Amino acid sequence: MSDDSAQQQGAEGRISAHIAHNARVWNYWLGGKDHYEVDEQVGDMVTSMYPSIGEVARADRAFLGRAVTYLAGEAGIRQYLDIGTGLPTVENTHEVAQRIAPDSRVVYVDNDPIVLTHARALLTSSTQGATSYVDADAHDPRAIVAAASETLDFDRPVAIMLLGILNFVLDTDKATAIVRELVEAIPSGSYVVLTHPTLELGGEGNEEAMKFWNENATPPITARTGAEVKAFLDGLEILEPGLVSCARWRTEGTEEGPLVAQFGVVARKP
Repeated sequence: MSDDSAQQQGAEGRISAHIAHNARVWNYWLGGKDHYEVDEQVGDMVTSMYPSIGEVARADRAFLGRAVTYLAGEAGIRQYLDIGTGLPTVENTHEVAQRIAPDSRVVYVDNDPIVLTHARALLTSSTQGATSYVDADAHDPRAIVAAASETLDFDRPVAIMLLGILNFVLDTDKATAIVRELVEAIPSGSYVVLTHPTLELGGEGNEEAMKFWNENATPPITARTGAEVKAFLDGLEILEPGLVSCARWRTEGTEEGPLVAQFGVVARKP
């Protein structure tokens, strides 16, 4: 058996079809097909409690596209470390980046077993660039950087993508330490792109939905205030328009969606 086959079988053995999982439920909200009945049930219940959750998912994906478009274009970034990849959908980081700059190199990181089984769908690249996948936990940034260094050159600017991942690190001090260790590994001129759910921005109704989620799905999630999210980026230069609803970040020339309770921000390491 090849190493890839053994890894895939091991991942499939860790998949539970009886407990809703974030990657699959998120896929369901985005209109994908990679989910189980339990994911639909929990997804529908969360939607009944917090009707705008589908808009949050779509706004988060659209924010990714705008952020990477800026980074690959105006900022000239050619390397991306996408942590908490989730299931492949449309307009993944490498697709957006390589459409603008075919020589872009992208490393996806996730430790979700069902994401691992779909890794081959992400392992596509332009001939000039590169795309790879790392099976690692966001709680271990040192291991992530070590594995990603096989594809990325950490002596050159890197954009670290942290979309909807720090909300699964329940301890804020730990989440802050993860971001700071990642930032220490990248040189000046690098970027951090981050989204995070909040009970601000009209998201107060999400509190009960998150409680239901934590009792019925995995992994557990937490919301944070704007001040807490901004603190993750201490020492970095936050780009205009600052920390805002991800649906309102640089929407000039695009259709502005409804305000959603999901912060979006892009920051540069000076």
